[in-house]
Amino acid sequence: MKNFNHTDAESLSQAAGILKEEQQNARIIAGGTDLLSVLKHKLEPDYPETIVNIKSIEGLDHIVEDEDGLKIGATAKLCDIASSPLIQKEYGALADAARSVATPLIRNLATIGGNLCQEVRCWYYRYPDEIGGRIQCLRKGGDTCNAMTGENKNHSIFGARKVNLSGCSSNCPAHVDIPEYLAKLRAGDMDGAASILLEANPIPAVTSRVCTHFCQMNCKRKEYDDNVNIGGMERYVGDYILEHSDRFMVPPKTDSGKRVAIVGSGPAGLTAAFYLRSRGHSVRVYDKMEEAGGLLRYAIPEYRLPKEIVRNLISALEHMGIEFLTGVEIGKDIPVNDLVEQYDSVFLNTGAWKRPLIGLDGEELTTFGLDFLIEVNKWMESKIGKDIIVVGGGNVAVDVAITAKRLGAANVVMACLEPENQMPASEEELNRAREEGITILPSWGPKEILRDNGEIVGLVLKRCTAVFNELGHFAPSYDENETTTLHGSSILMAVGQKTDLSFLGEALELEVSRGLISVDPATMKTSVDKVFAVGDVTTGPKTVVDAIADGKKASVAVHCFMTGEAEGDTRHPLGGLITFDASCTGHSKAARLPERPKEERGLHLEDSYGLTWEQVQEEAKRCFNCGCLAVNPSDVATVLTAMDAEIVTSKRREPIGEMMKKSHCRLVEEDEIVTEIRIPASARDYRIGYDKFRVRDSHDFAVVSVASAYKVQDGVVTDARIVLGAVAPIPLRAKEAEAYITGKAVTGELAAEAAEIALQGALPLSKNGYKVQIAKTLVRNSLLNARTPVRSEDKGADARGTKRQKQA
Repeated sequence: MKNFNHTDAESLSQAAGILKEEQQNARIIAGGTDLLSVLKHKLEPDYPETIVNIKSIEGLDHIVEDEDGLKIGATAKLCDIASSPLIQKEYGALADAARSVATPLIRNLATIGGNLCQEVRCWYYRYPDEIGGRIQCLRKGGDTCNAMTGENKNHSIFGARKVNLSGCSSNCPAHVDIPEYLAKLRAGDMDGAASILLEANPIPAVTSRVCTHFCQMNCKRKEYDDNVNIGGMERYVGDYILEHSDRFMVPPKTDSGKRVAIVGSGPAGLTAAFYLRSRGHSVRVYDKMEEAGGLLRYAIPEYRLPKEIVRNLISALEHMGIEFLTGVEIGKDIPVNDLVEQYDSVFLNTGAWKRPLIGLDGEELTTFGLDFLIEVNKWMESKIGKDIIVVGGGNVAVDVAITAKRLGAANVVMACLEPENQMPASEEELNRAREEGITILPSWGPKEILRDNGEIVGLVLKRCTAVFNELGHFAPSYDENETTTLHGSSILMAVGQKTDLSFLGEALELEVSRGLISVDPATMKTSVDKVFAVGDVTTGPKTVVDAIADGKKASVAVHCFMTGEAEGDTRHPLGGLITFDASCTGHSKAARLPERPKEERGLHLEDSYGLTWEQVQEEAKRCFNCGCLAVNPSDVATVLTAMDAEIVTSKRREPIGEMMKKSHCRLVEEDEIVTEIRIPASARDYRIGYDKFRVRDSHDFAVVSVASAYKVQDGVVTDARIVLGAVAPIPLRAKEAEAYITGKAVTGELAAEAAEIALQGALPLSKNGYKVQIAKTLVRNSLLNARTPVRSEDKGADARGTKRQKQA
């Protein structure tokens, strides 16, 4: 165990102050029966520098009763709770639960606050660091729960807890809440899925077709069998949004009176326009091209992104009240300074359309790949050469190569610096290129352009041995002695794009660095007041989804700048229960988009068709909805939930059930301390019981437990609380079963029916289905035992040491 500083706190305020100051570097200790084990085995990646002892604080271990009910201090020991005459007489189930915890030695040290706040008992989480290294599960900042497809006999049968972002969402630059909208698709709620998607990405019909889909690359199911086809489902929802844009892309109810000018209509500009208009601001978009859409409209071939999709998107944005002024070149037709004077904010999104030169002799004879894509119709009118060479390894290079092939080139060769497994182009696009018969030469760079009478006849390549230097900077190195020669009449250069900042002029003194507009990365604000910049003009060429992420971030900053409002928390909420389809653990392959036959493919028809609604729903069912499947290990929490208890902390007072729902990794925040547990006096009016099933010894943790609180009058249930323990990430109320039995006479048949209803939503994993039947038995018994009052002389221990209600 590492050394740490130990502080005996004299007051709660002192302890809370230390926690707030040191955050993750400090932890609370009371009994220490759980924390010391966590520290000893280095279970967590962050090791605290300071341990704050709160047992030194006087008055935190009380057990008192007043007219409002029972109050128990957070440092009251479990042994004292179990042996308290007051608790045994009036709140017996709590004494039973306390007595069922671990061994007498542990109970003599452990506190009720510690029992509530203890870490989960999942073996993946508890795997010691000294034995091969800790397992980086979701609770430790990872992106998977190993129990979903691994050993899970003691894990949840009622879904998972969202303790961290899933791999798909965390690797999406726009941080789309993918699992949440897939859950809506599983439920058949298309409008709900569309609304969630639009919260982070207003152009899903576009991104689903052109995005690199980092989400799919990082889908945890990929390690099991095959990743979920997120892009295919996004396309279905995106097309649905455009088809029903009158419902999803609507004008704001009120106008703010603020005016924003956006220069450039690429993905970042369109994203910003959507979110700014949604907040009530007047938005006008300027673009020098004849149609809006930027590179989406002009540089991406129609076989990937039909022009009609972009046009429909622009039309939907216009329906929101966004104004597009096309054919207007800022800096030439309108000085950018005029915009700064006329608008409350100016948003620069001019993209990267300019050709970069790499210094080859004769490079002026080559064709810029982006120009080739933009002017493809001109190439159609002339005859393209037989042998074409494309230099570059990104998606633009693939687009150029495929377009050249479909224009009639007999042989197309792509050469790029990167090795094949590091090529920037997506795997999907590379596979498409191979299908078209395009030759790909990875790890080669251009050395010399071969010419004859001023005409290109070929290209000499040299072996690229490394693309980046030891610092990770782009600095290709070559083996000049290893070369190969390609023959061709045209060389299409697709090695990136540059920004053109000439439109700024000299009057607007923006800070510029290496040909890019300098911005504050947190707000995208430039060095000039009211002026923001986003997209490729600030970063150089990046992906469409990167531009969307930056566009949304900038829209928030612009809104706050104009209104003076503080930026809200846009992070995905954590905590709560999440579910999945029970069939997801079966092996399956992802649904693939149907492809147009190769012989029918061209330049103006989309290569792929969309999934059907039935395919979308089946594919959504394959999502693991990655969450933590560990169960809540606290016996006390289960009983307190049945008693409708409240937890008091240094920050709040809240019913235990609500606090459990809100929590994710831990019950309380890093600078928060549990101070007291309050059980209402009304708990004494219920027949409360606690039953705990364990496998072997009396000190084992529960496999399944049930706490129940019934009001029974003349044999009829008038009120009920049934709480399932060790079957879910939190103690789980069986509310449907409670409602079903209320107002009915207690019979064996009713008890059996209640048990079935309580477990009807169970989602057992591969190895824990046995828990369902155990839970049903415990629920049935709890109701049967409530038919008659419990006499004090009947309160004895069962064979496993757990106190049960006994039938009189």
